[in-house]
Amino acid sequence: MSPLSIAAEITRLRREVSDLHAELTRYDLVVWTAGNVSARVPGADLLVVKPSGVDYNDLTPENMVVTDFDGTVVEGDHAPSSDAAAAGYVYRHMDRVGGVVHTHSTFATSFAARREPIPCVLTMMADEFGGEIPVGPFALIGDDSIGRGIVETLRHSRSKAVLMANHGPFTVGGTARAAVKAAAMCEEVARTVHMARQGGAVHPIDQTDIDALYDRYQNAYGQH
Repeated sequence: MSPLSIAAEITRLRREVSDLHAELTRYDLVVWTAGNVSARVPGADLLVVKPSGVDYNDLTPENMVVTDFDGTVVEGDHAPSSDAAAAGYVYRHMDRVGGVVHTHSTFATSFAARREPIPCVLTMMADEFGGEIPVGPFALIGDDSIGRGIVETLRHSRSKAVLMANHGPFTVGGTARAAVKAAAMCEEVARTVHMARQGGAVHPIDQTDIDALYDRYQNAYGQH
């Protein structure tokens, strides 16, 4: 891809990533300045990500930050999200991923605090995640340790979400928008499973049925 094409992609993604942060607040997935959306820049080892500690109401395409996959700023006047290096590690090692999202949404994070996977007891889970939502290892914030945990956990999983232990959910997608959708779905199923347990035991879906549901949703559902 030419330098002009990469520059055009960065401009587009600055706008898209900025706009997508509104979806995190719309679905009550974040509080204060926590959480972030990032997107891979096609044709370059670069990503666009939210600036660190900036209020969601103050986000604009212009204050999005472009970094390399190590989290080093390439374009922008702000410090990037502390998750930039973690997201970069994911992009470097998972070619299919075009977007990474992190939230501290309440119900999904409560599973992460217990280091407990969310069991696949809902057709919505089978559709979107292809099985349970797994737990990743505990990792400190600030370098690519979280990214390594995400990749290790999701490398052999169909899930688009991982609950990093004692931290919260990280989601991936082919695009940043798809990763935001996965974050909203992750919180929804976590909330539903939590509420279902208040009435008694939940019952896992058989693997053959999970496979059939996942195949239909991924390949036949919606407009094509």
